[in-house]
Amino acid sequence: MSEDKKMDHQSVLELYEKDPVEADRVFLGRVAHKDRRGFLKGAGLATLGGLLGASIPFHRNMPSGLIPVALADENLLAGKDGLSMLNDRPLNAETPPHLLDDAITPTTRHFIRNNGIPPEDVSPDNWTLTIDGLVDTPMELSIADLKSKFEVVTMALTIECGGNGRAFFNPPAKGNQWTYGAVACSNWTGVRLKDVLNAAGVQKEAIYTAHVGADDHLSMKEGKLAISRGMPIEKALTDNILIAFEQNGEALHPHNGAPLRLVVPGWPGSCSQKWLTRIYLRDIVHDGPKMTGTAYRVPNRPVEPGEKVDKKDFDIIERMPVKSLITAPATGATVAGEEVEVRGHAWSGDRTISEVHVSMDFGVTWQKAELDAPVNSGAWQNFKTKVTLPQKGYYEIWAKAVDDAGDAQPHAINWNPKGYLNNTMHRVAVRYS
Repeated sequence: MSEDKKMDHQSVLELYEKDPVEADRVFLGRVAHKDRRGFLKGAGLATLGGLLGASIPFHRNMPSGLIPVALADENLLAGKDGLSMLNDRPLNAETPPHLLDDAITPTTRHFIRNNGIPPEDVSPDNWTLTIDGLVDTPMELSIADLKSKFEVVTMALTIECGGNGRAFFNPPAKGNQWTYGAVACSNWTGVRLKDVLNAAGVQKEAIYTAHVGADDHLSMKEGKLAISRGMPIEKALTDNILIAFEQNGEALHPHNGAPLRLVVPGWPGSCSQKWLTRIYLRDIVHDGPKMTGTAYRVPNRPVEPGEKVDKKDFDIIERMPVKSLITAPATGATVAGEEVEVRGHAWSGDRTISEVHVSMDFGVTWQKAELDAPVNSGAWQNFKTKVTLPQKGYYEIWAKAVDDAGDAQPHAINWNPKGYLNNTMHRVAVRYS
């Protein structure tokens, strides 16, 4: 690509990130209609076709404000390594299991789950966090204030999207079709949420937190929030929830919430508000965007696949279920010898894992893997073992975790309309030749 094309390419991305609708008008000469579709014409259409290296037969159908994925892939995932993009608006990308083999997930391989459009200005010097609502002393804190007024701690904490595994529900559930890679366990540095709330003085009427971030709603409508979730005050006052400003010893990645975010291990990743600007305490269960209806909720009873469920019969997801992930060997690998080392991680909401078992004969027999203790509360646990393949051929290696309350991963899970909490046993294919 020529230098001119590189400059144009960057201009396209910068304009679309700043104001997608205005970018369509200025750069492409397109005006969005009520259905958010527009018409590319003249120089704009020619320019975009030139950047893509081909004409766009269905350009009239392109949603207004949408960055062509061929342009978006390499730039939206800058600073990431090997992630697969599921969606570009909002950006969502997962990590293949074999790239999650590290005990501590590198920032480059931490998945991305966005609900809106990230803020442009993420300078830590200008950032403030407001603590208000049902507190005795409302506070406005800079990141420097957080570092100087509270104990700074570093913890390995697991974050998993509530929809991880959605791709395997039948009938399909709407939403990002995550497979296995919407989970990670990085080292996060920050201050304990409970320390900040206690400093503000939690009033006895407070029962729930409410979180606000600086990301814009996809509509770009001023004041409209993309997501605002919360948690019971009892959960907020536990020891391993952080207001984090570093990941793996460095500044947060822009798509992982720079410069400030919550990290709430063991609960749906949506509780870990990114680009955090405000936490307020309420005397009701928070009713912000994606806290009501069926968002991050599951039926309060088993339902048949495809069954219509009344909204009143849904409960808010709290702790995530017991789960494991095989990170080696990679699925589809060919092995040259009969002995194969199996590695991976296991986790279970607010609990610890007591055992991990591995099978290579479709679950007829199981062997117990070596299991590390968590490095701290909220971290996943690493396991490993070696299996011996009796003869050449095709094998599946299965992993099953059991937590300290006796819950074990199932072969199959009850279907739910939103495709949440899939914790079926992880299976990888290997060929011995």
